[in-house]
Amino acid sequence: MSDGLKWEPRGLIFRTQGQRDWMVSHGCTPTAFALDDDCIRILFAPRNASGQSIPSYIDVAADDPSRILAIGERPIMPPGETGTFDDGGIMPCSVVRRGDALYLYFVGWNASVSVPYRNAIGLAVSHDGGTSFERPFPGAVIDRSRDEPFFTASPCVVRIGDIWHIWYASTIRFIEVEGRHEPIYVLMHARSHDGIEWERDAAPILPQRHAEEAIARPSVLRTEQGFHLWFCHRGSRDFRDGADSYRIGYATSPDGLNWTRRDDDAGPPRTADGFDAHMQTYPCVIEHRGQLHMFYNGNGFGREGIGYARAPADALRTSGARP
Repeated sequence: MSDGLKWEPRGLIFRTQGQRDWMVSHGCTPTAFALDDDCIRILFAPRNASGQSIPSYIDVAADDPSRILAIGERPIMPPGETGTFDDGGIMPCSVVRRGDALYLYFVGWNASVSVPYRNAIGLAVSHDGGTSFERPFPGAVIDRSRDEPFFTASPCVVRIGDIWHIWYASTIRFIEVEGRHEPIYVLMHARSHDGIEWERDAAPILPQRHAEEAIARPSVLRTEQGFHLWFCHRGSRDFRDGADSYRIGYATSPDGLNWTRRDDDAGPPRTADGFDAHMQTYPCVIEHRGQLHMFYNGNGFGREGIGYARAPADALRTSGARP
């Protein structure tokens, strides 16, 4: 790891264990933003008794995110209408402020037939600080297309001036492993003038380490020096808490378009026998009050809940991994 960019792991900060009737297990894709100077809201996807992802939130203290201030009393939004792209479950991924509104970009799930599932990227808007969200329309904003024929997922959106940028996962093929079809995906980029209509670059932004590597859940942070990207990556053969399980990766870029992978600088060390001993995945990194806050999942794709690590924000300016 480069000098200066060292993550301090703080362990599991929230364990999903039936706090609400739809919070039976998991705490997938923690998606953090500052409510105010003292409070960080984390949207996430617990699973109900049927295994369906129903999004909610927790509020944590900005100076100590292990201190839980509030747990959502109800889901932030329901699954979509039967037959729509998100009728099978919802996973929050990225929040952008636009005036008094919050734009939430999320993954919608559908069961499939020839393959286990299909995803697409949706949009919902909140006018109450992120307690509830409503879809402005029932369809997806980025779905499979002529050039991306499988599925799209795990968006991260950053607004720079009048241009919106989205980095997202796009499946490039399925392979059959022990009778099950597994997706392989890479990270793509697109831009927009309104956060709704997107012009896609249709080319991966990061090289795969090998042909069966799947790369997902980008989290992009812009600084004066350039752009920083955290993501998760796995193999395709033994990735359910096995040797090919998700790990956190890292890349830098001067412009948000041309990236250099620096996975050795990626994130906190795994615990020897704890919640992330076998897997670290779905990172979300924000900067707040001079700290970098990383919220992420561990074993079983977040089966136990949400983990946390921190680093001084100045580390991005002084690290050997500058863009």
